Amino acid sequence: MERFSFVFLVAGLGFFALAFVVSAWVPMLEFGELSVESIEELAADPPQSFLDLKDQYPVAYKKAFGDQDDSAAFADALRTGRKIYIGEGCWHCHSQQVRPVGSDEERFGRLSYPEEYNNEMNYPPIWGTRRIGPDLIREADKHSNDWHVAHFWHPPDVAPTSVMPSYRWFFERDDPDTEVDESLTPNRKGLSIIAYVQWLGSWQDNRRETIHAAGSIDRAFDPPVEHKEEPPKKDDNEPKKDDDGFGDGGDDPFGDDGKTDEPDPFE
Repeated sequence: MERFSFVFLVAGLGFFALAFVVSAWVPMLEFGELSVESIEELAADPPQSFLDLKDQYPVAYKKAFGDQDDSAAFADALRTGRKIYIGEGCWHCHSQQVRPVGSDEERFGRLSYPEEYNNEMNYPPIWGTRRIGPDLIREADKHSNDWHVAHFWHPPDVAPTSVMPSYRWFFERDDPDTEVDESLTPNRKGLSIIAYVQWLGSWQDNRRETIHAAGSIDRAFDPPVEHKEEPPKKDDNEPKKDDDGFGDGGDDPFGDDGKTDEPDPFE
């Protein structure tokens, strides 16, 4: 009996090792020489949305990123923003993959493809577990920075049906000695998460042709078929106009006005 137990133990370990080789090691060999785009390469040309943050919130930006040049500051924001996205559990309610099922393409844009995940920011990819909120892999250029600021401060202000909580800790006052709400601006966390979300999908044009995405909707359905109204077919069995109702083609004894040719005795 002990001999069989030893055999099963060795067999189990052997199958485990085989599974590791086939499922992990062999694929690593295949993609081992594949070049992966680094964050510094991704941040070499910051999008306009990030440059706008610098102009919109100069004090907060200076405090968050110091005197770094735009590319270095953007790389810093991407790293921090991704960590915040994961740490705050955003991936529980948002996906980052437009799937080839249902109406995903009409709702969110182009279907996801392998090349867009081949970079350091998507190692590993944050595909999410479910969708309580929309997919975010095509979020770039869909909303302004101001919209995201309002959304993180109080989501129902810009999305009335949203169940997303407020992230008040993404904000602080430029002047800590004042209690004026107007001095509240995004802090390092707020600027970084906005930069990260605005980066998602920035590698392609996500602008829709209209607010209703008419182009993608038209491609999803068959073109309308024009129906021409045909004249009614003539029924050979229908009585003729001068028919007396008996089908013999005779004249109507009452005439067109419903009167007979005989004199009316009451006139």
